[in-house]
Amino acid sequence: MQQSVNNPVELDELDQALIQALMVDGRASFSRLSEVLEVSDQTVVRRYRRMRSSGLVRVVGLPLGRRVGLYESWLRVQCAPDAALRVAEALARRPDIAWVKLCSGGTEIHCMTKTRSTRDRDALLLDKLPRTRRVTGVTAHTILRTFIGGAVPWFGMGVLRPDQVAALERPPVPASEPHQGRYTLDETELALLAVLGRDGRAGYGELARASGLSESTARRRVERLREVGAMYIDVELVPRTLGYEAESTLMLTVSPASLAEAGAALGSHPEVPFAAAVTGTSNLLAVVVCRDTDALYTYMTERIGAVPGIQQVEVIPTLRTIKRAGMLVEDGRLVDLPPAP
Repeated sequence: MQQSVNNPVELDELDQALIQALMVDGRASFSRLSEVLEVSDQTVVRRYRRMRSSGLVRVVGLPLGRRVGLYESWLRVQCAPDAALRVAEALARRPDIAWVKLCSGGTEIHCMTKTRSTRDRDALLLDKLPRTRRVTGVTAHTILRTFIGGAVPWFGMGVLRPDQVAALERPPVPASEPHQGRYTLDETELALLAVLGRDGRAGYGELARASGLSESTARRRVERLREVGAMYIDVELVPRTLGYEAESTLMLTVSPASLAEAGAALGSHPEVPFAAAVTGTSNLLAVVVCRDTDALYTYMTERIGAVPGIQQVEVIPTLRTIKRAGMLVEDGRLVDLPPAP
């Protein structure tokens, strides 16, 4: 796998506006998208199909971790330099691992676990990874509260006007409220999610065939999953294709009294597509994307420096992204994860 983009594709303002519109509502109809973007249906369809077929953009429907009983942890895996890429690629092939990145001089891997039981989680953390040759250390941070990312979309592109965003926004997701309990997915919903995990814009005919439901029932079930916050629609892309050359992970140490305020502040920054409170000495995690290292420096000194309560910051550059959500990254393009053997 390679992360280099030898022939980057130019995405014009309309392409970027369509991407942001999909971030607001990834299942909005093409006619609705064309109305908001003020172009023809055919233009929207053509632009979307071109970006999707070339692996620049993928819309996916994903279960919302804790709401459906998944155990989510952010892992830092230290490896010998000659083994890190092989270990990262092996982790990327696991369906219970997402967001695999090679960081910190090529000796550290960052990834997100999404296991269905504590037994599966512990088997990975206590048995499989420690026994992997050339793995020298593993640190696990449990995700406590997500401030942005997942069901809370990133609007950092800033291409759409506020009225265009408002025209596409859906009601707030109930599962974002801390008092909501666990939602148990049944076999039919798992079948729907299996299709939506590959294509979040799959038609209701395809969803009906996969689940054994009628099209009208499949539509209602998908809407129900979104309404109760058991599923969200995400847009995956490689930031470099939009001109974001500097991607880093920030591990921040924040005083407990300031954690909620600091997390909310980072979640409002256009440079941050993901921020969460986590366990550990570094109790706030953020992913930052900037145009270049100068922009990253400005962000660190002017934006992070102004957030109250932050006591310490570790900046970990991303060298290569191996996997985003359920897709691998090859030559700067998103490709489907191959079926498990």
